[in-house]
This record gives sequence, structure tokens and C-alpha cells, in this order.
Amino acid sequence: MCGMSYPPVQYSGDGGRVSGAFRPASQPPELSHASGGACHYLATGAGTGGEFGLYRWEMGPSPSGPGAHFHRTISESFFVLSGEIRLYDGGEWRTGAAGDFLYVPPGGIHAFRNESGEDASMLILFTPGAPREDYFETLSDAVRREALSDDAVAAEFYLRHDTYWT
Repeated sequence: MCGMSYPPVQYSGDGGRVSGAFRPASQPPELSHASGGACHYLATGAGTGGEFGLYRWEMGPSPSGPGAHFHRTISESFFVLSGEIRLYDGGEWRTGAAGDFLYVPPGGIHAFRNESGEDASMLILFTPGAPREDYFETLSDAVRREALSDDAVAAEFYLRHDTYWT
């Protein structure tokens, strides 16, 4: 036995309910990046009752991605869908291709980059479902990002979004 058990009951109705949330692949992304990429908000923390957040991250051919960092309250997982994405597991950079997966628990140092010169995409899963949308939107918007040039504003922003640079 692994010692794990199912979580407490969250639904106790007599029968199931119609409650699925379908999102067609053709739906436009919620966020476009200056680097030529985009982010699709597949399931936000708000939409899952805080259970998880799932995003499809599309990266253009220009080098892009955050530096090494960690989170204290959330885990982050990466599943490469297409192209090549450099994934940092805290010890070494690995080249991830379609089907490759990286799990990073809370406190785990990690980073990712597209350095291939080609488009690439991946799924990013946060558990529990923290409100990452403001983080993504601020960094993608030139005006909002400019405010982060003030050290005090940047420190508050990264602290609010559980991001600690190494």
C-alpha cells in the first residue's frame, strides 16, 4: 500500500450532474506575447475551485522563457506538446520534445526556454490553482511590465505571485 487515500467527498448528490467545461481547440488564446507566442487559459484556478490551473503555452521562434525560480505554495508541471523546449530541473538543463514531462514540487528550482529557433508548445499545470493570469498578463504587456522596473513594485509583484528568483 502506498499510504495515500482519496480526498474528502466534494459532491454527495444522488446522481451525477452535467457540469463539464468544454473548450474547443479553435478558441483564440487569451493572451498573446510580443515574442510571437500565446497562452490559452484551459482551466484557471478560479474555474476549478482552486484545484489546479492548466495553460497551453505557445512559444514563437524567438528565444523566450523565465530564468531559474521557485514557488513556495504551488507545484508546476510541464508537458511538451510540440517542438523543443529547454527545461531546467534545478540541476541541469534538459531538451524536452513532444511527450516529455517535468514535475516540480513546491520549492523546486526550475525554468524553461525555447532556444530552438522554431515554434514550440507545452502544457503548464499549477497545483493548487493559483491565480496566475495576472502574472502572465503583466509580463506580456509592455506598459504593465515597465512598472516592474521599480524595485519595490517588482518585489511586491513577485512576492504576490509566489515567484522567487535564484
